[in-house]
Amino acid sequence: MTVSFPRPAQADCIRDLNATARGEKSATLVIKDAKLVNVVSNEILPRTDVAVQGTRIAYVGKNADHTIGEKTKMIDAENRYVTPGLLDGHCHIESSQIRPMQFSRAVLPKGTTGGFFDAHEITNVLGLDGLKLMLEEARQTPMAAYMQVPSCVPSTDENYETNGAVIGPDEVAEAFTWGDDVNALGEVMNFPGVVYGNEKMLSEIEETLRAGRQADGHYTWPPEDDRRLSAYTAVGINGDHENSTAEDVIAQVRLGMYAKLRRGSAWHDVVETIKAYTEYGLNTRRMLLVTDDRSPESLVDEGHMDFVVRHAIAQGVPPVIAIQMATINPAERFGVSDDVGIIAPGRFADLLLLEGTLAEMDVGITVAAGQVVAQDGKMVTELPEFPLSDKAVHSVKIGEKINADDFLITPPAAEGKKVDVRTIEVNENQVYTKEKHVSLPCGKIDMLLQGDLCKMAVIERHGRNGNQGLGILKGIGFDKQVAMASTVAHDSHNLMVIGNNDDKMAAAANKVGQMQGGIAVITEKGETTLPLPVAGLMSNAPFEQVAERSRAVSHALAEAGCTMNYAFMTLSLLALVVIPELRLSDKGLVRITDDGFEKVPLIVES
Repeated sequence: MTVSFPRPAQADCIRDLNATARGEKSATLVIKDAKLVNVVSNEILPRTDVAVQGTRIAYVGKNADHTIGEKTKMIDAENRYVTPGLLDGHCHIESSQIRPMQFSRAVLPKGTTGGFFDAHEITNVLGLDGLKLMLEEARQTPMAAYMQVPSCVPSTDENYETNGAVIGPDEVAEAFTWGDDVNALGEVMNFPGVVYGNEKMLSEIEETLRAGRQADGHYTWPPEDDRRLSAYTAVGINGDHENSTAEDVIAQVRLGMYAKLRRGSAWHDVVETIKAYTEYGLNTRRMLLVTDDRSPESLVDEGHMDFVVRHAIAQGVPPVIAIQMATINPAERFGVSDDVGIIAPGRFADLLLLEGTLAEMDVGITVAAGQVVAQDGKMVTELPEFPLSDKAVHSVKIGEKINADDFLITPPAAEGKKVDVRTIEVNENQVYTKEKHVSLPCGKIDMLLQGDLCKMAVIERHGRNGNQGLGILKGIGFDKQVAMASTVAHDSHNLMVIGNNDDKMAAAANKVGQMQGGIAVITEKGETTLPLPVAGLMSNAPFEQVAERSRAVSHALAEAGCTMNYAFMTLSLLALVVIPELRLSDKGLVRITDDGFEKVPLIVES
């Protein structure tokens, strides 16, 4: 397959770059008269020119006239700001429910020219085939797309959940042979396994370090017990995005880690974590701004990394420092600052021409790998189609039709008596849940929901065992009869069903099965769907259409009483057993303790 946006190694470009810088070879692109944001020296350099040869920068200085030839493309910056292209230091493309090609169409006009992408969502479904699909498609985009090898497939082990594949040390070692753009081990979510010496996790990290790659983290224990954080860091894990407080950031930076400050659609952590700089004065060069997960409609409505940079500036971060946190900092963290993250000779020509002030981060022109790919908020280049295998679009294997009786919760108690049950309490704009005990009466065959409660089920959908876990949620807000079903249920992506009406829950679950994956919401007013046939996670449609369908899902949930900000993003994490405090998988309720993971019953023992 022809690569439309090649990114050759610097060694293959140095002769042409050298000749262009001297003026012996004409540049392919020259930007004149810019206010250049230098993220290394922390300066804004006025009246600066940038000359590009092919995909990389050849010259940065006061006058690039010596590089201009008859075929040189010219851009007059007219004293506007030019910054490096923005890099997302931690992102799951699949969470935006669009494929890499459409993701690039969505984010390049917003100024994101690259990122460090952990494809553990699709890998949990399809194994290494899923990772390779994401890598090969991302290579056809204009982005500098660095892919990570998922470390936790499954996120814990088969005692706690069922998924579609298993990744171990051999698979990690194999994936690192695919190219230099596979440059890290994805977030190591089984942090208790690492701390307590799990053989599989340590072996995967060993393979990573031997391959000269980075190991990324996912650590949710509080920083007070520094023995555990040291044990986690000592194995080579040197970056983490599960920070929610300034203290988390401080503890990690002091141990030499790169602390990632997250502002996804529904994860609003930057307000607190940035205080490590704004209130405690820590140096920001080991702090990164990241998105983790962005819904398709939030990409349209708010933006991507441009939005996160603006948000950091609004918290009191000087604009140049905020831009550092989304350019040179992630590039240095992953060891690719010789290629991306700075406007300097030898680096890829990934840069942005801004409109207005620096704090506004209003992207007028995006240049990626030396080509103008977006202007005035729209793509100006055509992107190639990328074919999919039959396996990728037929991954939902539920088996028999799901019935309303499958959602009955029948505790061992006589009719009319009450039992204490564990509920999963959801918190808006936070990834964490709380375990709350509630006393509920029992009917003839079912537990009777009262107040702000609804049911949740997780049904194994990979065709392995047909398991089903049942639980109760608190804090969703439903005040009408409603059900939602989805195969986007991090990280094993089994069929998750949430609702307060068993018949509607069965109807929603069966609809998702018929669509070969996606989201279905059934209310008193009707049915709202978002088909996601690619591994049950992504759509084949243009991102604009996916954003509208996702918006319709949010609207249907809101009409039923669930008014949380980007509600689906929060709901989709309720099966992710590696995040405190209580979650539900196909094998039942799983709780994180000081010692690791444990399964707990729905009924609280007296």
